[in-house]
Amino acid sequence: MKDISSNLKIDGIDKEILRSLMEDARKPILEIARKVGVSGAAIHQRLRKLEASGLITGSKFIIDPKVMGYKTMAFVGVYLDKAVSNPMAVRQLKDIPEVIECHYTTGNWSIFIKILCRDNEHLMKVLNKEIQAIEGVSRTETFISLDQQIDRQIKI
Repeated sequence: MKDISSNLKIDGIDKEILRSLMEDARKPILEIARKVGVSGAAIHQRLRKLEASGLITGSKFIIDPKVMGYKTMAFVGVYLDKAVSNPMAVRQLKDIPEVIECHYTTGNWSIFIKILCRDNEHLMKVLNKEIQAIEGVSRTETFISLDQQIDRQIKI
């Protein structure tokens, strides 16, 4: 057994359950149970334990943004004039639907965000009229993603 946290230990069966659900969260519990050789009830019990531990935080459908017309992904380093501006800036970034991730980082930027836009014109509008208009933002540095080449979770 491997120690994940001070309270949680996972074994080979737990790992198989997690791998199956990470591959397809809609995979039937009974199919997983047959594969690992335990009952469906045992799978449910193990899943409840993993959820209670915080290792599993839910399941979700993933929408392809390109199908929705969002073809430009960008990463933006946000420079703040003062560190105390961070909480206020993050609150305002939450109100911008194109901002899909926000990270407090070390290094040059105070905040590093990931945004999705329909095209470069939309990106420019979001940057100029919304992000750079936030009080405390002194400037931004933008990197447009040409192609996402790796998209995965941590290996179990």
